[in-house]
Parts: sequence; C-alpha cells; structure tokens
Amino acid sequence: MNKLFLLSNAHIDPVWLWQWQEGATATVATFRAAAEICEEFDGFVFCHNEALLYQWVEEYDPALFARIQKLVKAGKWHIMGGCFLQPDCNLPSGESILRQITAGQKYFADKFEKCPTVAINFDTFGHSRGMVQILSQCGYKGYIFMRPGKHQLTLPANSFTWEGYDGSSVTAHRLMHGTYANYEGGAVEWAEETVRDNADDPIGLFAWGIGNHGGGPSRRDLKELNQWMAEREDLQICHATPEEFFAAMEESGVECPEFADDLRPVFIGCYVSQARVKQLHRKLENRFYSAEKMAAAAAAQGLMKYPSEELAQAQYDMLLNEFHDTLPGTTIESGARGAEQSLNHGLEIADRVQMRAFTALLSGQPKAKPEWVPIFIYNPHPHPVSGVFSCEIMPAQHQNWQTDVQYKVNVYQDDERISSQQEKAEYNMNLDWRQKVSFYATLPPFSMSRFDCEVTYEPWNLKASELPQEDICFVNDRMEVVINRKTGLVDRYRVDGVDYLKPGSFATALYKDNADPWNMLMGRYDTKLGQFAPVPEKKGHRHDIRLNTPEIMIPAVRIVEDGPVRTIVEAEFYYGSSRLVQTYRLPKTGTAFEVEQRIYWNETDTMAKLCIPCAMTGDYIGQNMFGRGKLPQNGSETVSQKWCGIFGTENTLTVTNDGVYGSHANEDTMYLSLLRAPGYAAHPIEGRPLVREDRFIPRIDQGEHIFTFQICGGETVERRAQIEQEALVYNEKPFVINAFPGGEGKRIGSFVTVSDPQIVMTAMYCSDNKLILRLFNSSQEERTAQVAIPTLDICQTVTLRPSGFQTYIAEDKRLKETSPI
Repeated sequence: MNKLFLLSNAHIDPVWLWQWQEGATATVATFRAAAEICEEFDGFVFCHNEALLYQWVEEYDPALFARIQKLVKAGKWHIMGGCFLQPDCNLPSGESILRQITAGQKYFADKFEKCPTVAINFDTFGHSRGMVQILSQCGYKGYIFMRPGKHQLTLPANSFTWEGYDGSSVTAHRLMHGTYANYEGGAVEWAEETVRDNADDPIGLFAWGIGNHGGGPSRRDLKELNQWMAEREDLQICHATPEEFFAAMEESGVECPEFADDLRPVFIGCYVSQARVKQLHRKLENRFYSAEKMAAAAAAQGLMKYPSEELAQAQYDMLLNEFHDTLPGTTIESGARGAEQSLNHGLEIADRVQMRAFTALLSGQPKAKPEWVPIFIYNPHPHPVSGVFSCEIMPAQHQNWQTDVQYKVNVYQDDERISSQQEKAEYNMNLDWRQKVSFYATLPPFSMSRFDCEVTYEPWNLKASELPQEDICFVNDRMEVVINRKTGLVDRYRVDGVDYLKPGSFATALYKDNADPWNMLMGRYDTKLGQFAPVPEKKGHRHDIRLNTPEIMIPAVRIVEDGPVRTIVEAEFYYGSSRLVQTYRLPKTGTAFEVEQRIYWNETDTMAKLCIPCAMTGDYIGQNMFGRGKLPQNGSETVSQKWCGIFGTENTLTVTNDGVYGSHANEDTMYLSLLRAPGYAAHPIEGRPLVREDRFIPRIDQGEHIFTFQICGGETVERRAQIEQEALVYNEKPFVINAFPGGEGKRIGSFVTVSDPQIVMTAMYCSDNKLILRLFNSSQEERTAQVAIPTLDICQTVTLRPSGFQTYIAEDKRLKETSPI
C-alpha cells in the first residue's frame, strides 16, 4: 500500500437499542463534539451523511446547525453519502430507494449547496444489484459498504466495478476494518491492521470514529493518528473525503475488476423478523405511490391542488422506517412499536390524499338512480386491469327484518347486467342489512369505472356452508384446482391442460430456528420440525363450548362461498400452540387464484414456511430493485421482493405476495418464509445464552398475521412478460368504494396510457407544478411503447433499454428525459 485515506465519521443508528428520541439527542451531542474538533484541529475534516440527522440538528439545536453550515463552507466538515438515511438495501422497492436519494440530495442542496457523488451504506445488511442503476442515474461515481464481509461473500477485489441489470456500473469499495464502531484509543491499532491486511492494494481507505450510538472522532484518537501519520514516512496518509479517495483511485489507474451480482447474503433472519413492520412498510409503499398517482392525475386535469406537503409527510414516514435496523427487524420492542406507529401515520395521510383525489376524479359522473347504489373503481395504472372486485354497500331500504325474503343485489355496467355474487359482509350481525358484492370486470387505464347496484328482494334462502364429503374439484374455462378434503392442501393445479403443482401444495412447515433476529450464525433452515395439520372436526370453527348447545361438527375443509364469480374454500390447521386458517379464492375465469393465510402464531425459536412444490423444474427467479435475478436453489435462504417463481423451459409458476421477502428453494420447490419468533435485539455474544431465562421475554411476531399470495401458472414466455405488471397491480390495487356523485363537472377519460404492458409505471407525481413520470422496462430486451396523455396533448413513442428505468417530465406537449434528482 502506498497511500491511506483516513475517513472520520460517526455511525449513528437513529433507532436500534433505543428509540428515535434518544437517537436525536445522540446525534446532537455527536455533531456538537465533531464541530468542536473541526474548529480546534487544522487539516482535519469530519464526514457525515444522512439528511435525517441533519434535520434533527436543525430542529433541536439551530445554533449548532449554523456552525456546521459554516464548517461545510470552510471545507472542514464534509457532506457525504447524500441519502435520507442508511436504508436497508434488500427490502424497499427500487422506487423507494430512489426517494431515499432524492430526498437526501434535495435537502443537502437546499441547506448546504452540496451534492455528494459517493454513496455510503456502511452497516446495511446486503445490497441489491438493482442499486447500481439507481446510483448511476442519480449521479454517483462511487459506493462504500462494509457488509457482506469476506467470510460472507468473495469479491474479486476490495475495489471493483459493480454492474447493474441494465448494463450501468459504479465503482464500489468494501471496507474491511474499523468502519464505524472503534473504541476510544483504538484507531491507530485498526489503521495498522488495515494497512497490513490490504498490503496489495495501492490505495487504502480506513474509516474511523466511535459509532452505533454516535460518538464520532475523539481528541485522543485524532492526536494519536496525527502522530502515527508523522511516524509512517513509508506511507502517504491524509485525512480525506470519500470523493478524494475515489478520485485518487481513478487518477492512479487502480484496476477494478467487474462484479455483476447482488452483494449478499447477510444475516438471513432479517428477511423475516418483525413481519408486521415489513408488511406495514409494503402497505405504505403501495398506498403512497397509488395516492401520488391519483393526486397527480387529478391535479394535472385541474380537479384539485396537488398535496405536496401532505405527501412529503407520508414519504418521511416511509423513508424513516427503511432504516437498516428498523425494516430488517433488529430493534428493541419499543422501536418496533414506534415503527408501526409512524407507518400507520403515513398510511393515514396517504388514505386521506387518495380519498380526496378519488372524489375529484368523480367529476362528471351522473347522480345515482333512486334506491340504486353506485360502485366506483379507479385504476391507477396505464394499462387495463382485469379481475374480481369486491365492495360493500348499504341498501337504501335499510335493515331487512322480513323473514320470507332477503336482499338481492344485481350489478350493472353501462346499463347491462354483469355476473355478480353476494358474499358474507365484514360485520357479524345476524341481520340482512349491509351487503358485500363481488364481480368480474376489466378496468380501462387510469380512469374511473362505474358499476350500478340494483337492490331488490328474493325468497329467503339461507344456505349453509357446503360440507364436502369428497375432494373439492374446481374447474373454469382454463383452470382446474383440486383441494384434498382430508389434508386441506392443493393436490392439483392445472392450466390449459398442463399441471403446475405437485400434490400437497401450500403446506405450512416448521423449521428449527433460534432467538437471534439477525440469525447471524445460520445460512439456511435445514431441520424440519413438522407442519400444520387439519384440525379435528370438534375443534373446527372455534365455536363457544360454554354454550348449552349440541356439539357443532365443522369439517376442517369447507366451501364458504360459491357463485357465478368465484368459489371460496376455507381450511383450518393447527401446530403446537398456533392456529392457521387458509383460504383459497378460485375465480370462475382466468388462470390465477389466491391463497390467504390467517395465522395465530405462538411458537418460539421456530420458522414457518409455505411449501410450494412445482410440477416442473427450472430456475428460481425473483424480483429485485428495477430488475429480476436468479436465486440460489441449494437450500440457502435468499431474498426477493413482490414476486418469485420457478421458470422452466416451457412452463412457469409465479407467486406474488403482499409483504413476504425471505425464501429458499431447490430445483422444483419454493419455501416462502413467513414468520420467526426470536427475541427483540437478541444479539449473539460468544459463550452466552441469547436471551435470559430467569423471566418472561416477549418474542417477535407472536399473535395474528395475514398473508396473501397470487398463484399463476402459464407458458414461460407469457409469465416473463406479465409478472411485473401483475405484481404491481396486486400490490397497488385499484381504489374501490361506493359513492354518490353530485353530477357536476366534466366527465374525464383515461389520463395516461402506455401501449406495452412490459413497461410499467413505477411513479407519477407533480414537482414544481410539472408532471413527472417514471417508466421501467421489466423486459431483458429493449422495448418501445407509445405513451399518451390526452389532457396535455402528449402522444409520444419512448424506448427503454433492457431492465432500464427512465424519468420523464411532461413539458411543452412532450415527455422529456430527466434525472431522478
């Protein structure tokens, strides 16, 4: 090694073994100490990232913030990284990581007139390959990380060229020593170790400063480092910034070999721990981006003012909880409760924005006929969306107390009656009153669809749930599903005559786990403990045994709804102290069906996995940030986002989820990781028990959980083309509600359309009174599509590179390519 750059920083976890309020006080204290050292020592520069922390200082100590602004101007304090915070880089969508960067860069530009070009994620537990395109498009030249370490992933060099799905690249550097948690007085020792262990690297980087709960540089360490610098005449050593380190590498021609893959695995438990937080975050992502699109459509058509401030608040809640200890589920219990609170706060804001946009988009809809109830559905996607939609309505006739007739709901679209069925509403009054109706429809792109409900009467016919004596065989025009009456599992799933599942599909199996939420010492779950079994008939339905009524015999597997639109089958299971209600929703048209799991989880040190054995072999592929990648099939735990699947040569089975990330697979079976039950922040300490045994210790994720999955089999070419759009629609669902418009205003059509369904719209919003669109080519081939926005007189052809996304600004009747920043 010829030259060593010293990077002074302070790793501060906003929340981890403490709540955010303490994180804020630690930030203020650390920044104050760092400012004093910057003012005291010449030649020293302190580097720090994360806009969130600077925002806290600005709010809680304005005088200190002003000092830092002066130090930045003087070059003694360096704004590095540029992100809102150091997020998890496995679980958030690519769009959310973009927002991490754009929110951070905007703040630093506004407050410091700085735009960092080296991104920093020291402590994050792995990094998606999709990060590369995001970093590149945001103007980054370098990326510094620490995990995975050498023992977790072999890289071609400490500094390498990291290649993205779309062919873009960024120079990345893995820190090997020091990094963020030095103890006071240990900086020189760690610096020497860095030089010794990286002797073959011509240029080295050593990050130092007391971390985790803040601390940063100490006077003792700085003085000892300065003395060591003077003593090491054989080595050029200087205090520096990340940008100076990468500039020196480029100037000296350091060879950076290519690496084209994810930077993981790291701590496989983080793909599952604190499932509630993960699902709430996904729910907020979905609701926020849908609300943003609907508000932008309404604002661009002059129907409402764009709610920039409210959406910024909801985005803050979303980004805050993408922190790399919060979303992976490694905080203390109060940290998890705080995350749930702020995520729900963001959801409430997004709900209000979405409702305001919806009512604005009702413009021009005529009033309802007397005693009819209209249902409206807004499709926030630039492609048609087909499926089964459900909505509850309140009949104008109010409560029906008659004993010889019951309500009958007929659904009409454009004055033509369509197939529909009534199902049990959410309330549990034994009274014919509120009605739930389901129907199949195709929704045009980015527009409002109307369905009018006529409420009449029919003879009373209270039909009990069917109690099948044989296997349940469901058949529609293209799909066949057989559910085993004894096991409650799917024994056949056939589409167009081709089998896609083996018998016994959708069993929930249990595997040996431990109390460590990171699961630092395991790379896979090998020891199967058992699986959920059907409940005995006497224990079905959880009826109240205290009542003096005859024994109610409820079979474990039963048909609870059946009509012209869909069949719904329910199965109950148990394992140990836990209970599972598994629901199959089988539509009377199409090739996909839904599996819902309502789990009452009360196990410890146990992993629950949904087992899906496929009838074909193939590559295990999962969604990543702005891309898709092949996942391991050797039993190792892995991570993907909204979908995964077994892609065979001719046929493929895909599974879309609503907030499940971890899994493992072999050549023909997927095992989706649902729940763990570790202790909160139970970090392994060598030779010591993970949790204390002398008192009650609460466990993560015990209680009730609901997961839903969409299962779809088809030809591989078709599945590759359709899965990205399907997964986006499954998560960002059309907005459905019954409403009574006033009849005012001008009726509006489709706001935006995109001709190629493989080009999906990940975002649409307004900025500085301009409409912004982001399109992603989910294909691994170049694609061209026509984008039409009639309101703005735009009809334009766009071309996107394979797996590439592009941001556009609508201006002067054109879509102009622009940077995400």
